Amino acid sequence: MSEHVTITIDGREIEVPAGKLLIEAAQERGTYIPRFCWHERMKPVGMCRMCLVEIEGPRGTMLTTSCTTPVAEGMVVHTESETVKKAQEGILEFLLINHPLDCPVCDRGGECPLQDQTLSHGPGESRFVEEKRHFEKPIPISDLVLLDRERCILCARCTRFSEEISGDPLIEFIDRGSHTQVLTFPGEPFASYFSGNTVQICPVGALTATPYRFRARPWDLEAVESTCPHCPVGCRMSVQASRDVVLRFNGVDVEATNHGWLCDKGRFGFEYLDSADRLTTPLVDGEETGWAEALDAAAAGLKAIVDEHGPDAVAGLGGATATNEEAFAFSRLMRSVIGTGNLDARMGDGLDPSLLTGPRGAIGDLERAATVLVWGPDLKEEVPVLYLRVRRAAAELGAELVVVHPRRTGLDDVAAHTVRYRPGEGAGLLERLRGGEGDLAAVREALGRGPVVAIVGRTGLADDPGLPVAVAEFAAGLPEASLLPATRAPNVFGAADMGLLPDEGARDAEGIVSGLEDGSVKGLVLFASDPLAGYPDQVRAAAALAEAEFVVAFDLFRTASNGDADVVFPALGFAEIEGTVTNLEGRVQKVNRLVSGPGRARPSWEVLEDLARRLGGTVGGSDAASLAAAIEAEVPGYAGITWDALDWGEGRDGMIAASPARNPVSPVAVDRSGDGLALHLGRVLYEHDRTIAHGPSLAKLVPEPAAYLHPDDAAAHGIAAGDRVVLHGSRGSAELDAALDDSLAPGTVYLPFNVGASVGSGLSVRVEVAR
Repeated sequence: MSEHVTITIDGREIEVPAGKLLIEAAQERGTYIPRFCWHERMKPVGMCRMCLVEIEGPRGTMLTTSCTTPVAEGMVVHTESETVKKAQEGILEFLLINHPLDCPVCDRGGECPLQDQTLSHGPGESRFVEEKRHFEKPIPISDLVLLDRERCILCARCTRFSEEISGDPLIEFIDRGSHTQVLTFPGEPFASYFSGNTVQICPVGALTATPYRFRARPWDLEAVESTCPHCPVGCRMSVQASRDVVLRFNGVDVEATNHGWLCDKGRFGFEYLDSADRLTTPLVDGEETGWAEALDAAAAGLKAIVDEHGPDAVAGLGGATATNEEAFAFSRLMRSVIGTGNLDARMGDGLDPSLLTGPRGAIGDLERAATVLVWGPDLKEEVPVLYLRVRRAAAELGAELVVVHPRRTGLDDVAAHTVRYRPGEGAGLLERLRGGEGDLAAVREALGRGPVVAIVGRTGLADDPGLPVAVAEFAAGLPEASLLPATRAPNVFGAADMGLLPDEGARDAEGIVSGLEDGSVKGLVLFASDPLAGYPDQVRAAAALAEAEFVVAFDLFRTASNGDADVVFPALGFAEIEGTVTNLEGRVQKVNRLVSGPGRARPSWEVLEDLARRLGGTVGGSDAASLAAAIEAEVPGYAGITWDALDWGEGRDGMIAASPARNPVSPVAVDRSGDGLALHLGRVLYEHDRTIAHGPSLAKLVPEPAAYLHPDDAAAHGIAAGDRVVLHGSRGSAELDAALDDSLAPGTVYLPFNVGASVGSGLSVRVEVAR
């Protein structure tokens, strides 16, 4: 088949790619064919019949659905004939038989395809005067999504998304004929991490989102395009606000990253911005004060420590949730003004610098992969839209998926090979995998078929931190290998590029905690950082932070980490500032300002510059634009990446920052399983971080803490599901409900991280029935 064919649409001859669906080919050449069920990211089904066109054939013209018809050489198509118009009018007349026509109170009113196409292609009036059908409305099908069954036109977009894209087939058609409706299964809510996507793609407003329902009309909204602030995938989104309050995030379809999808944390994670708990005024010793007084106090406290103990007595934590411009200014303050290299954007849960700053592949490599290796976090819990891309590669594009993890992950149902291992024993597993021993022979054979995309990270926070480097070095030797490092923090890659990693010989997050414990670190600057929520050993972090002599914090909220800080500066957050971020593939993208922010809060770079001047230096600029120019001029790999290029040029979907060649690494991964049970300290999507805690829609989704055991281990300890047990770890104990998980590697206890229980991050734990 040739690469292009020539077809005629409405008398106009055009050339289009061979095999492309007619509806898409026509649209790309300027002819819009109405549709409801068709979506460019899902398989065509031809259900709504709205896209009917006439195609000439040897027996005359025939009506057919353009969403299921591939183009062919010489095809002659009519989209505006009288027959087509009559057919489309009839389809709309049927769709409106039972539709309630409640546009004035429907959230979709003003941006509704049914409303628009009724006006543009409809009959003008209906012959049906019978009573419409009625359902209870709305019914909650989850904590985030409401269903108005009366509005549904049975296009199956929601059910197809849930089955084809997210792999959560939790909504489905029930009944037949005129009784057909979309519902959940009995006792099973639509508890998908991606449920909000069905709201966005629903063409009629049958599905609405609880955080947005009745909050605004489309014509009330202002919008900017931006980049999701919740994980390092860098999903593009439309941020929408009314009356200076952010009310909605919608996904923007970008081929390189998210294909238009968002996870529910990304979609609904905006309520914290308008929280009444936001910091609005600087604090000194817990008391509200003016900016000058707070800056003077911060400068005096830091200067006193440097003068008495030297700059190495000061350390900085944070930057991974900030923009590149903010991280660059923070790095300048710590390195050039204070003179310390003790700073880290990671919280002890991150990856080795060689993975954060070295060469990386692209998310788009998954489209061409023959084999995908995922040895890292459960992508569904930590980087959800990357999970969707991997799932697509395995389920739709034919890639052979290998998943290595201590327990079942969201990808197991589409994986060709799943390998379990007990935390602490990963190094031994890696050696066996290198040799393709025994039951790993088929896995090793699959990894020998390229191109291979390896997604590598920490499976859990108690596991060997050197293991991901060793796995990455192994993966680098696979055929046509492409590496994607997986970590949770949204801009840790950008922060690393801006210099927020420790100098050689300086202290990383672990070293800073140790320094606080032994008194060698006396001053601490927390920059958009909450170590008591993010550091793997939360109990240890709390004790260490209490030893600090002087703490300065930049944040949106009071947190356990900055509750006793000497100076707290109220910062502006997402949608309140302009800048850039860098995703896990090195793609630099723009974030844009839409709302003003609360009270007297100021952009962090302004505050950092004011503080630097009081300390006798400068961070190189007091506005984001000048800092962006400095980054473009000074940061390796960022030459040519400018705001103009990202806003208006070819880089609108992001520009890849050049990574330096990877230095030879001698990865150290050791087996350290020890006695007793091994702790799998795994992260989940909804945890007690400040963006969720101050967003009412997501806060209630944080799971209750529980200790998950393999049934054999539970039986050996006399534990049944639902029993209260005590989990003893390296930093204390916690009393929890016991749950059974037969997917766990035997000898392992799984404890979700940061959901309300902490026993430290030591690998060895004990469990016993509570007395």
